[in-house]
Amino acid sequence: MNKVALVTGGSRGIGLGIAKALAKEGFDLAINGVREEPQVAQTLTELRALGVRVVYLQGNIGTKDGRKQIIDGLREKYGHIDVLVNNAGVAPRTRCDVFEISEEDYDALMEINQKGTFFLTQEIAKWMADLKKADSDRQMSIVNITSVSAEIASVLRGSYCMSKAATSIMSTVFAIKMAEFGIPVYEIRPGVTETDMIEAVRETYHQGVKSGMTLEPRMGQPEDIGKVAAALIRGDLPYSTGQIISVDGGMNIKRM
Repeated sequence: MNKVALVTGGSRGIGLGIAKALAKEGFDLAINGVREEPQVAQTLTELRALGVRVVYLQGNIGTKDGRKQIIDGLREKYGHIDVLVNNAGVAPRTRCDVFEISEEDYDALMEINQKGTFFLTQEIAKWMADLKKADSDRQMSIVNITSVSAEIASVLRGSYCMSKAATSIMSTVFAIKMAEFGIPVYEIRPGVTETDMIEAVRETYHQGVKSGMTLEPRMGQPEDIGKVAAALIRGDLPYSTGQIISVDGGMNIKRM
């Protein structure tokens, strides 16, 4: 029986990079997204071509019903879970000064990036704990994808930064709780990564890289994060639960 990984937001961008890396490791996949399945059919076919089983679990993690739909589908399709990758997230609806953020936009972002991620993790973590109690040799893990924005603030993306900072401390809280069951929890902080999320400001980031924003002179790629996630999930960083891994080309290094 293959191990199963649930990757939220796994049909594109960083989530897809992680899904591909885990498929190459032999994980059967549960890919979550909000789009209708026909819209992601080609992506699912590409993942299945890597030789693993892939199911699509449509659902919005930002709603209680959406989270139930995802978990019910996972139980029905696989009956167990070994890895949770919390990747789903949204950018602010509008990039604006912190004085101008509306309550509606704030709530919409937090419902997915923080609240939804927390309550999905809560349910999956309880399920994992039960599975571990029944089989102490099971190797399971949780990986939370946050952002350098958990630490590097921007007044034009204030709510996004706050959501990622909250998810970062959530990762620490779950690392403490899941240690009781021998299940490690990690946080990956990507830097500026080539995905559709940055489309509106892509040129700005390209210019930033050229100007030395990162030590490595390129933007990150989804496969960069995928390789790091796979290493954590394989256990290549043992005795390291709760650690934050920055995959940002050196962006967060203090320098003169």
